[in-house]
Amino acid sequence: MSTTLDADVTLTPLNGEPRPMGDWVTVFHLVMVVLDPYTYESSWLIDTSGRILRNFVGADCRVAFLVTASVDETEEYLGPWTSEFLTFADEDRSVVRALGLETVPAIVHLDHQLNLRASAEGWDPAAWRDVATQLARAMSWRPPVIPVPDDPSPFAGTPALG
Repeated sequence: MSTTLDADVTLTPLNGEPRPMGDWVTVFHLVMVVLDPYTYESSWLIDTSGRILRNFVGADCRVAFLVTASVDETEEYLGPWTSEFLTFADEDRSVVRALGLETVPAIVHLDHQLNLRASAEGWDPAAWRDVATQLARAMSWRPPVIPVPDDPSPFAGTPALG
């Protein structure tokens, strides 16, 4: 991956003030699962995404959900997951656009310089496993098992920009 994101793209956390994306990677890499609450496909992956993110909680990276909805809709959509993970709302999909995503759900890994180190779009377990393995290597961490028997079958996802 060779994409570098604009440091001024704003991330809006559920609890706090919106800040430029560059502020979120000054100390840790940022790993986000991107979900669209207006599609069934993303909802099928909430628990799987939480399991994958949970694996990296102790690693030297920030793990988060990025939901293409307002703050209130994001809280309603993810429910208790918002108290476990940093969660961002992207109502206008400006972050999704900046990431260059074409399909959601997705997983993305950004480094300190906002380089997109790895990403996978749609639910392709092998591709998500590759992202998780690359992240684990970068963090000197152990990757999660992907997929597990309770995970959904692979699917293409839906258009990222709505």
